[in-house]
Amino acid sequence: MSDPLMSLVAVGLLSIGCQYFAYKVRLPAILPLLIVGILVGPVWGVLDADALFGNLLFPVVSLSVAIILFEGSLTLKFRDIAGHGNMVRNLCSIGVVVTWGIAAVAAHYSLNISWQLAFLFGAIVTVTGPTVIVPMLRTVRPKTNLANILRWEGIVIDPIGALLAVLVFEFIVASQGNAISHTFIMFGKTIGIGVVLGLGSGYLLGLSIRKDWIPHYLLNTAVLTIILGVFAASNYVAHESGLLAVTITGMVLANMKNVDVEDILEFKETLSVLLISGLFILLATRLNLQSVIDVGWGAIIILIAIMFVARPLAVIASSIGTGLKWNELALLSWIAPRGIVAAAVSALFSLKLEEIGYEGAGIIVPMVFLVIIATVVVQSLTSRSVASLLKVRAPAPTGYLIFGGSKFNRLLACEMLNQDIAVTIADTNWDAIREARMMDIPVYFGNPMSDHAARHLDIATFGTVLIMSPYKQLNPLISYHFEYTQGKDKVWSLTSNEQATRPSHQVSEQYAKKLTLFDEGVTYGYLASAVSKGASVKTTRLTDEFSFEDYNDKYNDRATPLLAINKEGKSYTFINGNSIEPKSGWRIISLILPEEDK
Repeated sequence: MSDPLMSLVAVGLLSIGCQYFAYKVRLPAILPLLIVGILVGPVWGVLDADALFGNLLFPVVSLSVAIILFEGSLTLKFRDIAGHGNMVRNLCSIGVVVTWGIAAVAAHYSLNISWQLAFLFGAIVTVTGPTVIVPMLRTVRPKTNLANILRWEGIVIDPIGALLAVLVFEFIVASQGNAISHTFIMFGKTIGIGVVLGLGSGYLLGLSIRKDWIPHYLLNTAVLTIILGVFAASNYVAHESGLLAVTITGMVLANMKNVDVEDILEFKETLSVLLISGLFILLATRLNLQSVIDVGWGAIIILIAIMFVARPLAVIASSIGTGLKWNELALLSWIAPRGIVAAAVSALFSLKLEEIGYEGAGIIVPMVFLVIIATVVVQSLTSRSVASLLKVRAPAPTGYLIFGGSKFNRLLACEMLNQDIAVTIADTNWDAIREARMMDIPVYFGNPMSDHAARHLDIATFGTVLIMSPYKQLNPLISYHFEYTQGKDKVWSLTSNEQATRPSHQVSEQYAKKLTLFDEGVTYGYLASAVSKGASVKTTRLTDEFSFEDYNDKYNDRATPLLAINKEGKSYTFINGNSIEPKSGWRIISLILPEEDK
């Protein structure tokens, strides 16, 4: 494709197409991105990243990787690591060292490459990453403790593994053509400049955010440009220290007190998705398939060493004193797909090493890409069966997430808990959350679609999301967010009669279909008014002598059915227009208005 404009547009369209396909089939997006990149690049010859960008390819990849590493380091909060047990901490320390060492030894002897390149390869393949782990966990659905371990390992190990790779790479660059003493001086200079600039820029940037020196509407753009400036300045002062500087900057921001990075993190995640999608297709077009074939049996040996030796040994070494069972350790040993950071960092370092004429550097990219494809494909296809065989799959998600902590919501949640239905209330109002806690209701204080919620709220346990808050501007966003993660017919909201009578208040037809929770005319205001007048939420059991028709006759207009629970304990939400037909032995949770005084 000779037209640069058409090429760039094609990359964007292919990126979105791959992301959408991955979402529909519940696979990590990295797999279709890599496959499409290989097809349009070395197989069909439609796209050529080198021809498209020319001399700009190296700077574009460098800046993209810097943004990706900065975004990853923003999630590295030390208190979060401490709060998720010894296993995560050990996997991200002991496990990294074990994987690094075994992968390096296997690469050195199987590929006949230098120890320096072997250790660089080993450092790159230590990372997993949430972008490949989270889609897999949705399909595998392991026990909550295992899901948390794998998810947190992916989040934490990204910047740690990348930092290790950066350090190894900088040692390789420093040792080129220099005496040993000079090598360590150059390496020390690189590390020192990266650390000092990273700490200094992180502190100053955090102080600017804390003091509101940067207008809110400029915050995301300012942080992005400052980070790129730090990256460039660090590289100018000390060759190849920029990646270390931006990684440390992100870590400083993530751990500074009274510095809110949620908005920055959300923006960087969106930007990272865009960069990653395009970057992966472009990098895949540069793969030399012949070089992959030439690796031969050495590639098989490395894959076996990484998947069947390094990962199990890393898990076993990290599990000492954790109390995990053998079947849980077996699943942890099996799930460790490599992801975005591994591919991006390998491509960047390969470009840089080729630029300085380092012999054999071209082998790094095809080997890392092979590891990524093999681990993602094999583990995506088999992990669900492995989890079932090991009996560590969690039951199908049957819990409820209620957005909104009003009095009615708390009464409903209490009754659901009494009927053995798992439920959690989420709200940004501390008073509502405090009241719910006093009633022993599980809660999440904050915005349930935030990145913080994605890390702390176990979404996999919720089968249904009920949106019953007074926040009219936030409700649609929550609805669309959870429809994306949970699927259609899993998210329902209370109606608002205003959209039928006021043109200025009308919502989209697609969103209006979700505003059908419970029954026609059941609004937030109606529920609040009913509770203030003494209405109660209670459960009624149906029998052969007391059918659902009898139930309706007894309560007439005083009862609003909310949930139905069958004999097996499966719950169904009443939706305006649905056709639930409760039978004998079922239980009905309803809002019951008090009888009027005669």
